Amino acid sequence: MVSVSPNPGDVELVTIYEISKILSSSLDLEKSMYEVLNVLEVHLGLQRGMVTLLDDSGELKIAAARGLTAEQRRKIQITVREGIVGEIVKTGVPAVIPNVAKEPSPPLNLPPIEPSDGERVSFIGVPIKSNRHCFGVLNVERTYKSAIAFQRDIRFLTMAANLIGQTARLHQAVETDRSRLMEEKHRLQKELDGKSRPDNVIGLSKRMNEIFAEVKHAATSNSTILLRGESGTGKEVVARAIHFASRRKDKPFIKVNCAALSDSLIESELFGHEKGSFTGALRDHKGRFEQADGGTLFLDEIGDVSPSFQAKLLRVLQEREFERVGGTKTISVDVRLICATNRDLEEMVPKGQFRADLYYRINVVSIFLPPLRERREDIPDLVWHFLNKFNIANGRDLSISPEAMEVLKSCAWPGNVRELENCVERTALMARYSMIADSDVPCQRNQCLSTLLWRSRIKPIDIPAVTSLPQAPVRDDSAQAAADSGQAESQRERLIKAMEKAGWVQAKAARMLNLTPRQMGYALKKHGIEVRRF
Repeated sequence: MVSVSPNPGDVELVTIYEISKILSSSLDLEKSMYEVLNVLEVHLGLQRGMVTLLDDSGELKIAAARGLTAEQRRKIQITVREGIVGEIVKTGVPAVIPNVAKEPSPPLNLPPIEPSDGERVSFIGVPIKSNRHCFGVLNVERTYKSAIAFQRDIRFLTMAANLIGQTARLHQAVETDRSRLMEEKHRLQKELDGKSRPDNVIGLSKRMNEIFAEVKHAATSNSTILLRGESGTGKEVVARAIHFASRRKDKPFIKVNCAALSDSLIESELFGHEKGSFTGALRDHKGRFEQADGGTLFLDEIGDVSPSFQAKLLRVLQEREFERVGGTKTISVDVRLICATNRDLEEMVPKGQFRADLYYRINVVSIFLPPLRERREDIPDLVWHFLNKFNIANGRDLSISPEAMEVLKSCAWPGNVRELENCVERTALMARYSMIADSDVPCQRNQCLSTLLWRSRIKPIDIPAVTSLPQAPVRDDSAQAAADSGQAESQRERLIKAMEKAGWVQAKAARMLNLTPRQMGYALKKHGIEVRRF
């Protein structure tokens, strides 16, 4: 039997066929190139191989490697300015090192491969090109055979590199198109969100977009709506948005602050009164219910009305009928009611402070407005809105630096949007230059009104100024241990509360507790409190 050695040309043809199949079968470029190196190892007897590509910053990065340990791969430093790989990228010309062992500095600073039976190991690198532009290198190390074999290897590896280059460019084009489509999707989504967003409400955060959707749905009906949230979160603004998105937008929007009126005044204000019904009633007066007929009546701070008036209000909400103060004629109205409160009605009802039947009557649709600290991504838009408002009103042209914006974003804002507007106006008024710097923000100059407001509500913590204190004798006293534990817990709670009110700004919280920054740092460390980063 005669054994016939395989024709090198046939081996190369089969290898190229295998490489083309691999590169066209997967969208995972790194995985495909790794499999290409595997094929080269099997068919050509490569001992080590690597594919490097230029990234967006113009630096060479390893896309796939074969025959390298994880540690070796981490240590490889490749630049386009030096080394044989960098030279191939710059010139676009293949490079060959016949005997790597004789090189004073081996390629890629890798330990040379130990040849067997006195053979030599050679390095071959070919450029990866697309439209004559070189953007990578395919390099291999294999046993040296002959000069003729070198030429054949360079020709073959160049064909393989061309296939890799075409595939890499195709993947890059696909990724570019994908990024463009994603940007277009985000643009259209933003445009759609903008169309569904009420004109008078500012905010693009996820939570605000959810509220915009709730507003849109709620506006289509005549159901009573209860707006919940802390003071200053924009409940009146949302109430207006609901009204102007509804079928009643051409009718009146009437608002009443229930907390600002006594029982006698609120009854007259809401229901109206007849001439002569009480001293000073010189003529008939239409109440807010009559004024809002056909439109929307917004009752702010509904949780502050007295139980006695709640009963009168309940009848109006049920029947949409009432009599003016001092009158006997029943008046019917068509009013859409929106109520708002920052009180915990669910806690007030069991205590008898708020009628359960009235609670169920006004709580048909509830919309919870988040505090500003839970939607910090909306702060820049709000700041620019208030700053532009200030500029128009005062004939100024102020802007704000990124550093100052970061300071505003890091604050806790217990007063929410109302406090932010106050702060922006005060900062703009006192700004010395055309751009507001971080040093202009009041809290950076220990003039934060919020700090002064909350300081009286937080008890100072008695923390020693030194970190090395003599240890007291250990006593087996469970009562004393419990007392010490309770005191420590109390101190920890006050620390956390102060940090939350200060927006987790350590120096600001220290001032609120009448401590030095050093004492504050010691206290946080002592109680194991991790400072949050926003």
